[in-house]
Amino acid sequence: MHTKFYSEIRPQHKQTDHAAQSRAADKSGLPAGTLVHIGAKHQSECKISAIQYNAETFIRHEISAISDLQQLQNTKLITWVNIDGLSNIGIVESIGHELNIHPLVLEDILSTHQRPKLEEYEDFLYLVIKGISLDPDKIFSLQYEQISILLLANYVITFKEKPDTTFDPVYHYLQNRNGRLRLNGSDYLAYVILDTVVDGYFVVEDSLDDVIDSLEDNILFNSNKEMLQTIQQIRRSLISMKRNISPLRELLATIQRIDTPLLQEKTLRYFGDVYDHVLRVNDSLDSYRERISAMHDIYLSSISNKMNETMKILTIFASIFIPLTFIAGIYGMNFEYMPELKWRWAYPALWVIFIVISVSLLIYFKKKRWL
Repeated sequence: MHTKFYSEIRPQHKQTDHAAQSRAADKSGLPAGTLVHIGAKHQSECKISAIQYNAETFIRHEISAISDLQQLQNTKLITWVNIDGLSNIGIVESIGHELNIHPLVLEDILSTHQRPKLEEYEDFLYLVIKGISLDPDKIFSLQYEQISILLLANYVITFKEKPDTTFDPVYHYLQNRNGRLRLNGSDYLAYVILDTVVDGYFVVEDSLDDVIDSLEDNILFNSNKEMLQTIQQIRRSLISMKRNISPLRELLATIQRIDTPLLQEKTLRYFGDVYDHVLRVNDSLDSYRERISAMHDIYLSSISNKMNETMKILTIFASIFIPLTFIAGIYGMNFEYMPELKWRWAYPALWVIFIVISVSLLIYFKKKRWL
């Protein structure tokens, strides 16, 4: 009944919307701070948008050039600049010059294989997190995206690998004039972005829970190669999720201890809430890994039991035919003086012996509960 389901979620060749992939080895020999994009080369163009707001004002801008940022400088408004796409290295470099961002930070922004981390500089904080989403065209196929956040006094700059709907909830919150987001500073905006990304982890977990529940319900009755491939795929996905989510605990713990004017005391409590969410996600991942390991053991035990049942049946048939083969072998010998060969009823008598031996062995095996 579930064979189609398992065949749909078995591992497939990963397909993405990029034409090429840059590797870290491409930077070999280059000096530190050299801006080279490492990661998926997405076909979408680099898009820049900016939002300025406070309790009374909400303005959304479409930026065509980095020089336009100079016109947005306003100490009375919080400015959020979002860059979708990292294909244009010149844009990232220009933002660095405009806001005096360290070259090593710009290098990390373009290198999309970073682990989640927090770096403190004199005028800004640099955060790296991983967005995780589900591929809508496949069952439990994960997509990863590096999200870089620069937190300044009245600025938040975010860098994403491609345009998507990750920040749609944040845009929705900003449109609420009476919302807490409009009443707080740039540090609270950074918190909301972090919280939105972490909330996406729970969506992935819900989907994972449905897949694992279905596997557990059917593993004893439908053990096949497709199911084993599915288990292995989920195991690899859990390892990858763990590798990209676990460092968030260290990042958020560091935020709680950091001494910087960029983070207000009241906002740190909200970062503590995100820390609790990350702990819940990590605990769930550990639980899923244990369940997957248990299912893998059950699968192997099920295959072993099926093999044992098959060997038992073959052994029983072999045990029945061994004495029959022995008797047939004796009377198949070419000796001239074998008196039974001259008897009139020898052949029917031999069949009676065959049948009696076979039935007797079957009854014996049945009493021993071997059948």
